[in-house]
Amino acid sequence: MYTEFDTAYGLFEGMFAIVFILVIGSFVVMAVKGLGTWNKNNNSPRLTVSAVVVAKRSDVSYHHHANVNHTAHVASNTIYYVTFQVESGDRMEFSVSGTEYGMLVEGDKGKLSFQGTRYLSFQREGEKEE
Repeated sequence: MYTEFDTAYGLFEGMFAIVFILVIGSFVVMAVKGLGTWNKNNNSPRLTVSAVVVAKRSDVSYHHHANVNHTAHVASNTIYYVTFQVESGDRMEFSVSGTEYGMLVEGDKGKLSFQGTRYLSFQREGEKEE
């Protein structure tokens, strides 16, 4: 004979299994998408085009951690983005390193090198190549 406890425990097991499958499924989907983007970028040609830096932005995320001695620890992560406009008028936004972000200024003109959605470099007009 089943009791209310057995029914509730059975529901909990079912919900736990569903949540577990959803979490694992999310990780698998994210990994497959990441590998797909990586593969597509690797198979794309490396292009160098004339471009202008038209915008810069950063995305800061904060992570709060509480320690066992009740002290708080806050960590942050910043992702930098630069938008370039090419001669055709199209705009492309790339994630760049903090160093690269700091060296670029809106209005800079030069040669943008990229491969798919992967930023490679930006060589300003009049700047010598290394």
